[in-house]
Amino acid sequence: MQELTPCEVVARLDQYIVGQNDAKRAVAIALRNRWRWKQLPEDMRREVTPKNILMIGPTGVGKTEITRRLANLTRAPFVKVEASKYTEVGYYGRDVESIIRDLVEASINIVNDDARKEVEEEALARVEDRLLDLLLKSSEPDVGEPRFLEFHNVASAPQELLADVDGSDSADETRPTEAHDVESIEAEAREQDRERRERQSRIREKFRQMLRDGKLEERIVELSVEQKAASVQMFSGLGVEQMDPGMQSVFERLIPSQTRKREATVEQARTILLEQLIEELVDRDSIQEDALRLAEASGIVFIDEMDKVCVDGEGSRGPDVSRQGVQRDLLPIVEGTTVQTRYGSLKTDNILFIAAGAFHKNRPSDMMPELQGRFPIRVELTDLTRDDFVRILTEPEASLTRQYAALLKVEGVMLSFTDDAIQKIADVAFQMNQSTQNIGARRLHTILERLLEEVSFNAPDLTGTSVVIDTVDVARQLGDIIASEDLSQFIL
Repeated sequence: MQELTPCEVVARLDQYIVGQNDAKRAVAIALRNRWRWKQLPEDMRREVTPKNILMIGPTGVGKTEITRRLANLTRAPFVKVEASKYTEVGYYGRDVESIIRDLVEASINIVNDDARKEVEEEALARVEDRLLDLLLKSSEPDVGEPRFLEFHNVASAPQELLADVDGSDSADETRPTEAHDVESIEAEAREQDRERRERQSRIREKFRQMLRDGKLEERIVELSVEQKAASVQMFSGLGVEQMDPGMQSVFERLIPSQTRKREATVEQARTILLEQLIEELVDRDSIQEDALRLAEASGIVFIDEMDKVCVDGEGSRGPDVSRQGVQRDLLPIVEGTTVQTRYGSLKTDNILFIAAGAFHKNRPSDMMPELQGRFPIRVELTDLTRDDFVRILTEPEASLTRQYAALLKVEGVMLSFTDDAIQKIADVAFQMNQSTQNIGARRLHTILERLLEEVSFNAPDLTGTSVVIDTVDVARQLGDIIASEDLSQFIL
């Protein structure tokens, strides 16, 4: 984890997300507190728990993006889930403990990537030797060496081989082999062996240079490729993720690996061999242990649509029957418990949970009191203003206008927007959010797709030209939307 100060975290988030300073400050402090926690003595560390955050605000204002960018800054295991997809234990569907299993898988990917980078250089060196072995095997004529060279001591070789060498009859057992003849044969064998090795070494070095010069990329070689047999669905309606972690491991061990021969070019074989060698060099047991520790100490879980599992004071009836149950199941996970995964047990005590929801039909107070207490930090994200839309279109490094310009540049079309056009697009987006459903910054995707539909369609015929979008183009393409009183028909 990078040791970023709260100011540095906010500055990094400002590069991608416009506004919402309260939310940025809250996650920046939470991140710094996690670093501070790691510096505490062990006895004090056990007493300090993360201060989870509840983000309240309409869709499209940056709740998910803030958390995702925060995880990217620290290379922390991160998983985003929707609370509405889980069901109470006893109902068909995913249980909340699968959230932690998904987090461990994300942690495994991070640690695995780091481990692969550490051994990649050694693997590349070994790939070259493996390729030379395959090339020499495919290029050498099928001519065997003298058979007596297979014996470490000539005296131990069968007499018929010695007879073949000196021209004597194998059936003649009356003439004993003289000692000096044996020494002479051994010396000749050693000399032949030395010459053979030198010849092979010279050939190997020539092939190595040709390989490095790229002259053998299209040469066909034969190599072994290991394949995992397809798993059999043994329990109808039961996914692998819902099995007991121990049962998952048992079934994986029962499924045998299969090896088959495959012909490939040297270029293709290099990629296959590199993957095989990296898998051989990495320590899987160490990766799993490190991943569990990383998930426990640095994991971030973002639970979206938290308001969808809240119920009002009248209780739950009908389709809402499991909402309260989902909250009850979430409570021990957030409070701190031990979850069994396929890689081992994981404690959730120090995982940072960030929940979010629009809460336009209910309130955070409709959550279970115990669960409310586990999200002590509340931040409210504000609706996007017209000026916010202007900043979203222009300030971020990967703003939508820059994304569309980059896409059309591939076709040789240089796209740009005038300042007045940007202002007009922001006006339209703000008006549509006010008049219809407020979907935040996602409204810009709908508007820009409609605005640039004609240019995108004709781009292959506009290669080498420059296209400037001004207020006239905006009025022409979006005129129906601007003039219409019923804007709902234009919502995608």
